[in-house]
Amino acid sequence: MRMSCLPVSLYADLSAGRRSLADWFRFAAALGLDGADISVAHLPGRDAAALAPLRRQAEDAGVVIPMMVTYTDFTHPDPATRARQVDELRSCIEAATHLGVGYLRVTAGQKHPGVQRDEGIAWACAGLTACVADATAAGVTLCYENHTIGYGWTEYDFSLPADIFQEIVRRTEGSGLQLLFDTANNLVNSEDPLPVLEAVIERVAVVHAADMARKGVFEPTVVGTGVSPLAAIFRLLHQHGFGGWLSVEEGSKTGEDGFRRAIPLVRDLWTKSSQGKSQ
Repeated sequence: MRMSCLPVSLYADLSAGRRSLADWFRFAAALGLDGADISVAHLPGRDAAALAPLRRQAEDAGVVIPMMVTYTDFTHPDPATRARQVDELRSCIEAATHLGVGYLRVTAGQKHPGVQRDEGIAWACAGLTACVADATAAGVTLCYENHTIGYGWTEYDFSLPADIFQEIVRRTEGSGLQLLFDTANNLVNSEDPLPVLEAVIERVAVVHAADMARKGVFEPTVVGTGVSPLAAIFRLLHQHGFGGWLSVEEGSKTGEDGFRRAIPLVRDLWTKSSQGKSQ
């Protein structure tokens, strides 16, 4: 199993320039990770000239950049805005090729006021599949997430409810769109993530190991210390032979200590789950 991390707790520092992506790559390597995930929000640009140094920095640190998260908003009520989101995703795919990124996280979009269930699902499916062929040709896999809220968003994800997420998964079957499964986001909607995973597991390419302090509230905590049923989720992944990237989503905002606590906890739990030792 290859492990990476999405450094959500560092986003404020990265955005303000108090920490660089090179700093993040070195920290990820010091944590013993194979990869260091990034957000498109922190790129210095999208072209090869801007991104080649970033790729070298990761290589110099001894990590790869397996995944980049994007914030596609395909449920916006304005058609022109939705079209721009498709163009934005194509730009992200090109950036991914310059960085050697194999996976792009994509999202359905925000729960914009007034958008009805059926139209939102239709718009999300259209947007999420619009660039699959472009991504595949570029060697990049698009992974749709059971998502809560994006960096800079003002609303929760339109497909946060499990029934909407699963309907979008069903309607995009056969499109080439894969899934990024988050182990905690369903809890925010007071739903159990385990049956959601069971329903979609055949398309899961990447996993976000995440945790919430309690059910029904968006309150990220150090992974392994909250209410996410990680042991049961990991056992199910092992049973289905999951061999993709396991990315720890560190969003507890407890500084570097949160990373140093979460990553060994997840690694240990993953190993025990494979041996059938988890309770």
